[in-house]
Amino acid sequence: MDGFIGLLRIRVMRGVNLAVRDVRTSDPYVVVKLGKQKLKTRVIKKDVNPEWNENLTLSIADPNIPIKLTVYDHDTFTKDDKMGNAEFDIRPFIGALKMDLSDVPSGTIVSRVLPCRQNCLAEESCIAWVDAKVVQDMCLRLRNVECGEVEIQLQWIDIPGTKGF
Repeated sequence: MDGFIGLLRIRVMRGVNLAVRDVRTSDPYVVVKLGKQKLKTRVIKKDVNPEWNENLTLSIADPNIPIKLTVYDHDTFTKDDKMGNAEFDIRPFIGALKMDLSDVPSGTIVSRVLPCRQNCLAEESCIAWVDAKVVQDMCLRLRNVECGEVEIQLQWIDIPGTKGF
């Protein structure tokens, strides 16, 4: 755990207008990867607008490494089909964690990340101070696919005894 700075909770909320990979529908699930860590959501059957509302937690050592997210269509007898991928940068989120926000009212937007060619954001992403926690909502546009977005939320979990900020 050398260099471990804490845990990042990624709440995979929903998919929007995901690609069809079966007859008129798909059975999607999400895989999140960071280095050797690989976590996945449950499969939602026959739904191109799935609601996962699942928390996946990654341990973070280097905030400069982007986190990769891939959506797959679960197939019983063949290899699962890819339904697009995205990656996101947690450096703006980590920057907000380093701020002294103790006197800031809950609900305050601390920072904004705009969509650009270098990120997979479908729309502006706000980093906010909510209930004494830094929270970032993201809508990620999937790449390498005809359509689809995934909505996630980031939240930090401080671990006593780690380097932290």
